[in-house]
Amino acid sequence: MAARLFPALAPTSRTFTPGTFPQTVFEAQNGATTVMRYSNKLVNTKLSLTFANISDAQTETIIAHYVNVNSDWDHVTFTGSRGLQGMGSGLRARNEGEPDGLRWRYMEPPQVTSVQPGISTVQCKFCAYLDG
Repeated sequence: MAARLFPALAPTSRTFTPGTFPQTVFEAQNGATTVMRYSNKLVNTKLSLTFANISDAQTETIIAHYVNVNSDWDHVTFTGSRGLQGMGSGLRARNEGEPDGLRWRYMEPPQVTSVQPGISTVQCKFCAYLDG
């Protein structure tokens, strides 16, 4: 399984959620609480990229990437020039490549909204998984 580099497109907006630690909380009848943590890595990290008013050719590039990644159950990598433009160096480092061993995968197919003939807005949602 090889990573697929995201197309060289700059998003117009982005939403990032750093995720949570996988854990279970046990609470006794007297209120005492114990936490069982299963990893030292955050999971369910989410990244949403919106590409507003892009050409249909650029939209097709994103759709082709989605199909290519999911045809083999591969994962996506981002770089400072591929999907993470405009992010500060700290946030970019947290999301580039395979952050902390996590692998980015599409959560759902890209959502395409036609703005006018030849122009679309595309939203892509990703989740970082820890492969076992």
